[in-house]
Amino acid sequence: MPELIQDKTIFSLLEVSKSIQKTLAERYKSLYWIKAEMNKLNHYTHSGHCYPELVEKQDGKIVAEIRSTLWKADFTRINNNFLKIAQEPLREGITMLFQASISYDPMYGLSLRIVDIDPTFTLGELEKEKLDSIRKLKEEGIYEANKSVPFPTLPKRLAIVSVETSKGLSDFYKIINQNPWGYRLECTLFPALLQGDKSIPSIINQLAIIADKIAEFDVVAIIRGGGGEVGLSSYNNYLLARAIAIFPIPVLTGIGHSTNYTVSEMVAYKNAITPSELADFLIQKFHNFSVPIDKAAESIQQLISTRFKEERNTLAQMATHIQWVGKRELQTARANIQQIQHELAALIKLRFYEHKTALAHTERIIQLSDPRRLLKQGFSITKVNGKLLQSIDQISPGDLIQTMVEDGEITSTVTDKKALSTSSKNN
Repeated sequence: MPELIQDKTIFSLLEVSKSIQKTLAERYKSLYWIKAEMNKLNHYTHSGHCYPELVEKQDGKIVAEIRSTLWKADFTRINNNFLKIAQEPLREGITMLFQASISYDPMYGLSLRIVDIDPTFTLGELEKEKLDSIRKLKEEGIYEANKSVPFPTLPKRLAIVSVETSKGLSDFYKIINQNPWGYRLECTLFPALLQGDKSIPSIINQLAIIADKIAEFDVVAIIRGGGGEVGLSSYNNYLLARAIAIFPIPVLTGIGHSTNYTVSEMVAYKNAITPSELADFLIQKFHNFSVPIDKAAESIQQLISTRFKEERNTLAQMATHIQWVGKRELQTARANIQQIQHELAALIKLRFYEHKTALAHTERIIQLSDPRRLLKQGFSITKVNGKLLQSIDQISPGDLIQTMVEDGEITSTVTDKKALSTSSKNN
């Protein structure tokens, strides 16, 4: 009961809370369909209960917020229904239409008890998000940006965004590393969450890390497998799709489903239904490069073999011709050499005879010029001061002169000299 103090009626907090509880219980007796965004699921695995935080936003700002409860049995039923109809688990960040009762507890305040959630409404909201992401990317002119990036001739260096334990990644590695042609690709793993709301910042963060060392890679592959189409709505997120669209090198996706492509797959350079198909795509790129080279190498070898055969035949023909012509030319050359030898011998003999005759003639001249022979014929040789006397001008009266005759030498003193007259000289 309220107290009366100094003409004031005072209620306790519990009384006020119970009054609110009673009023709300009397006013809100039915179940209501409510639309709100699940900001946080707050699922406790030990109990199985959830305590979702529900909000409403206008222009990106929260204008209403209330907490709620979702008991284990209801959560299990609703989650299974979501997986069946929406191909998505119940998760944070979705706009949903749910049925709930309104309650108030003096200890825990106002809350909504969720008893059901319409997955078809959420599915429509997810489709709206997908279409909105596509619209924004096209308006920005980047929807086809990654598809326009040049693809390397040989995508050898791969940056892989995946979960290390993923079966899809295992299948991918098996095809890449065990290909029968021996192609070698360098794979670097960048671990990331690939399902649920947390996958969005996780993948974006790994793409940013790869972008910082972009020169080390040729392509990026986002690989997810084994989950079917469950948990794919995050790949319709605008921010994730934008990060893929504007990435500077080709982004390849193999996230393991065959229908209803996500926006991320649409903007990627190449989308494969499965990681195995993506691996086959890369191996085919190596085929496209190596097969023409192998054929060219084979063609070159055939041309070389044919050319060598032709050259061997030509050389054999030339050798035969050279052998025949050489033999004939050798005989001719030998005959010419013999003729030259005969002619040279005759010429040498003639030259020897000519030189011998010339030497004999010279010998006779020398003999005729021998002073001793002249002396025997009555001639004499006169010298003055050791020099041959040839002119009267060389001597003067009183000079000693030496006269050589055949059998001796006479020394005389000049007492007089008389020059011959001109007429005598001429006679």
